[in-house]
Amino acid sequence: MSALPAAFTLADARAAGLRKDQVYQGVEAGEFERVGRGVYVAVGSLDPSLESLAAATAVQPSATMCLTSALVRHDLSDEIPIGTDIALPRGVRHPAGFDHVTWHSFDPTTFQIGREALDENFGLFTYSPERTVVDVFRLVHQQGSDTAITALKRWLHQPGHHPSALLSMAASFPKVHSSIGSVLEVLT
Repeated sequence: MSALPAAFTLADARAAGLRKDQVYQGVEAGEFERVGRGVYVAVGSLDPSLESLAAATAVQPSATMCLTSALVRHDLSDEIPIGTDIALPRGVRHPAGFDHVTWHSFDPTTFQIGREALDENFGLFTYSPERTVVDVFRLVHQQGSDTAITALKRWLHQPGHHPSALLSMAASFPKVHSSIGSVLEVLT
């Protein structure tokens, strides 16, 4: 059972030598928790805030923490998200049965921009602080302008962050480049 990842599917369990009934017994015994359709997490193996992302990654390796969840992770927001915001490339089917996940579809041509490892051991990814700020501005109609401006202000006040880095990231997203530039002019 040592070959079993922290978040796993029944296929992963089978590959590690466990039968389906043994996984179900593990759930009853409190060793595993079912977090999605056919996806399980070994109890206590992960930070609880990363369980949904790890489970999504077990099903879709491209799963990436984004938007509000990433803002909180990068200390750019004080919101307490109800679930985890996870992006997949547009056209990739969102896994079913995840109660605490809000799925987002991002353009495949820009999906990898700003994507960075969150936890190398578990293969978890999030978007960088700069990409997250850009995404909140891109989706301001969903996220709200207050969220976007607050995130930008907090990003600016963190050590080592320079407007040129954010504008460089925003250059890959032409529709928001000028609006981010305008807000930066006012704030700096």
